Amino acid sequence: MNCKNCHAVLNIEANYCTSCGGKMVRHRLTLKNLFAHLSETFFNYDNKLLRTLTTLLTKPEAVICSYISGVRKRYVNPISFFGLSLTIAGLSVFLIKKFYLEYFDLKAWMMSLDIFSNEISQRALENYSTSDSMEYSSLMFSIIIPFLALLSWIVFYKKSYNFTEHIVIYLYTMSLYSIISVLIGQLILAVAPTFYISFVFLSYPILVLYHCFVLKRVFNLSWLELLLKTMVFLIIFLLSYIILGIISFIIGIVLGTLF
Repeated sequence: MNCKNCHAVLNIEANYCTSCGGKMVRHRLTLKNLFAHLSETFFNYDNKLLRTLTTLLTKPEAVICSYISGVRKRYVNPISFFGLSLTIAGLSVFLIKKFYLEYFDLKAWMMSLDIFSNEISQRALENYSTSDSMEYSSLMFSIIIPFLALLSWIVFYKKSYNFTEHIVIYLYTMSLYSIISVLIGQLILAVAPTFYISFVFLSYPILVLYHCFVLKRVFNLSWLELLLKTMVFLIIFLLSYIILGIISFIIGIVLGTLF
């Protein structure tokens, strides 16, 4: 008998391939065994996905540091985890645009704020489209991960992690945030959709606190070190945000979208 995955020669009674570790499938695909396979893959306590999710919430360093140090089998790898988060987020965008777009009117919400009451902001917001912004949400989500990794690399430059290893940190943490926030967000949309925007903005400070928790454990920081590093990180982030805002403003003037 040969393995259907790697074609290695196996004993006829083998349940798993001794070469690639693949499970031997001897039965024709039916709805029953398909459901059993899906249940085993996604709902079994011992599966990689559930283990990765729960460990990132309780002991994130076990997932992140293990992967960086060379462990590849115990947890879902960061690229696959990120891909899963994009898939779930894409499905969420489809559902929001199809059924809940009226509850996601960020344009009207921003135009009602005093900070955007000036003429320049109002003109800029006139060209804002909630639907179009959602189309690019996955792209923006993908861009912010290396941006956060760069800031983290600067702030924690003495901690011996290189830029790529910092990317691994944020692939895991931002993907976890995306998965959980999307699932909770869809529940809120189904039960109390008018509170969805409030939930979105409430999730941001929670995201910051979670990253403080992660970085403290990954880099074994004291509370004082954590406080100082967090302040430095936020200062650099705000400065970067302001600079990007100025650049966007200049581009808007040049292209004629503001005046």
